[in-house]
Amino acid sequence: MGIGYALMEHLIIEDGKVATTHFGDYKIPTIQDIPPMKTVVTETPKGPGPYNSMAIGETSNIPVAAAIANAVEDAVGVRIKDLPITA
Repeated sequence: MGIGYALMEHLIIEDGKVATTHFGDYKIPTIQDIPPMKTVVTETPKGPGPYNSMAIGETSNIPVAAAIANAVEDAVGVRIKDLPITA
């Protein structure tokens, strides 16, 4: 989700309304766009949710766009201020 938001997803708004009506216009990453990942499960204290679960997915998406923008700036010397990041 974070990589898609940073690099591909672009929601078009016209006259205050969403103009992106289908996934043909709203690009989301596929398995071919994402690098290999390794999942590591660690034990944590009991969480407040059902089965002692704790939400984690949404929180980890917050810094992704900033990290990618900073990496692009380090690589090419241009500060990125708008998303998605494109050539």
